[in-house]
Amino acid sequence: MARSDEKAHIEHLIAEMTLEEKVGQLTMLSGELVQTGPAAAPVTSEAIREGRVGSLLNLWGAERVREVQRHAVEGSRLKIPLFFCLDVLYGLRTFFPIPFGESCAFDVELWERTARVAAQECAVEGIDLNFSPMIDVARDPRWGRTVEGPGEDAFLAARFAEAKVRGFQISDLAADGVVAATAKHLAAYGAVQAGREYAPVDMSERQLHEVYLPPFRAAVRAGVAAIMPAFTDFNGIPMTANAAILRDVVRREWGFSGVMISDYSAIAELITHGVAEDKAQAAALALDAGVDIDMMGHDTYFEGLPRALDRGLVKLETIDAAVRRVLQLKGKLGLFEDPYRRCGSPSAIAATAAQGKRRDLAREAACRSFVLLKNERDALPLSDGQGAIAVMGPLVDAKGDARVAVEMTETLAKPVAVLEGLRSALPNARIAFTPGCTVERIEAAERSRARELARESDLVVLCLGETMAMSGEAGSRGHPGLPPAQCELARTVLAQRKPVVILLFSGRPLVLPEWLVEKADALVAAWFPGSEAGRAIGDVLTGRFNPTGRLSMSWPVDVGQIPIFFGARPTGRPAAASDHYTSKYLDMPNEPRFAFGHGLSYSRFELSGLRLDRTELRSGQTVAISVDVANHGPLAGEETVLLFIRDQVSSVTRPLLELKGFQKISLAPAQGGTIRFIISAEDLTFLDPDLAPQLEAGGFDILVGQSADRNKMLSTQIELIA
Repeated sequence: MARSDEKAHIEHLIAEMTLEEKVGQLTMLSGELVQTGPAAAPVTSEAIREGRVGSLLNLWGAERVREVQRHAVEGSRLKIPLFFCLDVLYGLRTFFPIPFGESCAFDVELWERTARVAAQECAVEGIDLNFSPMIDVARDPRWGRTVEGPGEDAFLAARFAEAKVRGFQISDLAADGVVAATAKHLAAYGAVQAGREYAPVDMSERQLHEVYLPPFRAAVRAGVAAIMPAFTDFNGIPMTANAAILRDVVRREWGFSGVMISDYSAIAELITHGVAEDKAQAAALALDAGVDIDMMGHDTYFEGLPRALDRGLVKLETIDAAVRRVLQLKGKLGLFEDPYRRCGSPSAIAATAAQGKRRDLAREAACRSFVLLKNERDALPLSDGQGAIAVMGPLVDAKGDARVAVEMTETLAKPVAVLEGLRSALPNARIAFTPGCTVERIEAAERSRARELARESDLVVLCLGETMAMSGEAGSRGHPGLPPAQCELARTVLAQRKPVVILLFSGRPLVLPEWLVEKADALVAAWFPGSEAGRAIGDVLTGRFNPTGRLSMSWPVDVGQIPIFFGARPTGRPAAASDHYTSKYLDMPNEPRFAFGHGLSYSRFELSGLRLDRTELRSGQTVAISVDVANHGPLAGEETVLLFIRDQVSSVTRPLLELKGFQKISLAPAQGGTIRFIISAEDLTFLDPDLAPQLEAGGFDILVGQSADRNKMLSTQIELIA
């Protein structure tokens, strides 16, 4: 069918459908049981032929998708194709760093490139829609799903969202190598109570609109095809039933006309939340709020919507509108024209997977995600003539910690572990390691062997942290630090008074003991780096790649500081050491261990000469902000510079710092250059007491730095004229 005829065809289908077939289009079931919620049986071919399902998740592979799609387009009455969905957060066959790690690259182009590769790999394997990007702002590292998102700041998250949507979708959803993106989880899921998965969220409307909604609005402006509401309770109303946000803000105010897909079993869970007494009421609440598709809802839509219609809880035109949006998405995906368009031939699949440049990109992305937290006495980079190097710790054989998934799907060389990567990068070094320990259990004999090996070596690389199973969904941790057994191992090794480089694998900021931070010579946040973990680690530790990563989330000193983030509002009694009655702790500092934006390099960069091309700014005008950057180090490197503002006086208290831009510059040793930011008067807008956008005259601090540590920034001022 020609795409120009789709509108009429969709209206014809809606007119021809029975109520059961309409509700079937609003039902998403599992093609294979990959469980992230209550168990349910996967879909049957009979259900597809009878039109009782409109889309499937967790089934991929060209031949399998082709076989299942055939039941819909050849065996069903109306021959409406299915669309197929999968969670592809950091790659399908080529694995990139976890999104949280990738966000530390502060690199919009990189984010788009990795999404483009993931889309291309999905689009020959039968996948039409990806449940990504996850753009929940996270300010509590206890929350396990920090691993999936872009960190603590709304501005950074918005740029991440835009890049990922562009990478997955480009400009035409029916084009080759394209899949639909899903922005999730709208909204404030990252603020669950006490960082505990699935817990309620209770916050001000101001915080919601200033911090948690902007990344989703950016995704909508970028043309995202689908949105997934969070299944958590928000201020007493579960987001799945929150018409004031989903319908009134997202659809009406923002103009989002795409598909809303519930999270796994979220509509059925409205009953458990206590806002619906049965499936009919739950279905009515979700549909009226704007949720089009019921994912794995235990037939909540399929059984509940007809009952709700009979009871007058929903209108048929509301059901029809949801069906129309689902069919329109299928049309945009090109499925009416060719329902098998993403079922690639074996040669197409092999050609897509066999591109070595994908592995090169995974290696680059991993390198750019690493954050050098500390590097005393130039412990790094390592040289091939380093001598005896001991590599030890429970994650010494880490393969990006996507190991199981990678080994199941990778068609090329297997992923390289840390130990292998270092041996390859340092062929002349004497490298030994201690095997056998686990992340939470290290026997006395293993510690004894580690002690001996450290004594015999010139330097130790200690691999500590989490496994992927310790983060992610349902991976909340009340103490997001190193397990006690790892701390004991670290104490043992550090006591030998040899240079120690600690690689930290995690899906979140870690709460590290003070003694470990003080005694380690170097600390590297490696996250979960993906397919090319070992090679990338070898590149960074040896200086083949000069570290460029910056923290997208503050690292607390202690759990007692959580939530901690740079964009806090001022208090009338700011902390002062000389005054007891000020906002501070008695037993720990207010400041984080490592600030947002922190990240070292093997180069030494210095900022100077902050200047503006105007000192007064009016609505509709822009200001150019320039700063000079010099590389005083021995190696070529890349510096990331952050631009912040501070509204000096306003009708509503504003954050102490607001991120408004970030840029990079590459410099050779002894070379200098200039970074130039452009911001408009409208970038200084804030939400007034009624949450309406307001541009208010007054003075603004313009601050430029290498992190959110205000003590190390350059600053100047500009006046906004009404």
